[in-house]
Amino acid sequence: MILAGDVGGTKVHLALYSFDHGQLAHIRDEKFPAHEYAGLEVVVQKFLSESSNPDITSACFGVPGPVRNGRLKLTNLPWLLDSRELSRQLSIAHLFLINDLEANGYGIPELSADQIFTLNVGDASAVGNRALVSAGTGLGEGVLVWNGKVHLPLASEGGHADFAPRNELEVDLLRYLIRILKGRVSFERVVSGLGLKNIYSFLRDEKGMEEPAWLKERMQNEDPNAVIGELGEQGTNELCAKTLEMFTTSYGAEAGNMALKVLAVGGMYLGGGIAPKILKTMQSGPFMQAFTDKGRLSDLLVKTPVRIILESRCALMGAAAYAEARAAELSGQSERAASC
Repeated sequence: MILAGDVGGTKVHLALYSFDHGQLAHIRDEKFPAHEYAGLEVVVQKFLSESSNPDITSACFGVPGPVRNGRLKLTNLPWLLDSRELSRQLSIAHLFLINDLEANGYGIPELSADQIFTLNVGDASAVGNRALVSAGTGLGEGVLVWNGKVHLPLASEGGHADFAPRNELEVDLLRYLIRILKGRVSFERVVSGLGLKNIYSFLRDEKGMEEPAWLKERMQNEDPNAVIGELGEQGTNELCAKTLEMFTTSYGAEAGNMALKVLAVGGMYLGGGIAPKILKTMQSGPFMQAFTDKGRLSDLLVKTPVRIILESRCALMGAAAYAEARAAELSGQSERAASC
């Protein structure tokens, strides 16, 4: 059995997988509030004890940030992760840490057709590099390099590159964010869950868009991003609808930038938790208009397939697939092959 994990700054999502006829078979998963635990090993031990302590042959955890020599210090948690220490503490011989966007990348081939929404068909027959841009709590970016046989995921921290405004309204947004952040503004400050709140505040405070008393109360007492998404999708509040429009425009622009940088003729994949929740807005036009608005190379972007990952466990599936493949390389025994 394989243990997979998706480690974030606020929660740890763990799952158990096996294989059935060569395909990943989900057994169980659970989410844990990260700040309530002293370390990842404690979370895993609790999860496994609640799963009757299954026999784990390999494990992999997708983590936010660059992994160096099997080690990572999380920025939003006081945790230092070390694959060798975790392997010893958990008694799992084959245990790996990879970047969370790499995990997402390894998960894409494991998805079924109904777990992907096609936003732009493009040239679906084109073969080549792919790109992955995931807006969620933060903004993750990754490259899926085509080596002639398979796509190899590579991590990136491109979400922390400088935000580039494209029109006067976005220039005003940049000036606003420079002021309130007291310095540099990255794309993650605009295209993420935090970005949604930043855009909303900008439109309310800087552009004078009305925030009715009932909306102010909901924003204070509920998840602000959920409120913005709900009302923006319904089109029942102008402020929320304009927030989603600006958000998807910036999302499309940065996804198009990424597609150009890695020549992603094989397709652009959109991961993270936000896009699946605002499908109506994603389809309405601003995202694809910004994605393809690349001057002399616009035609290249028009022909690029754009797909939204609907499956929330994509990173877990990728971590499980990676764990099995690497363990098979090291041990000479493949659980996937044995299940066929």
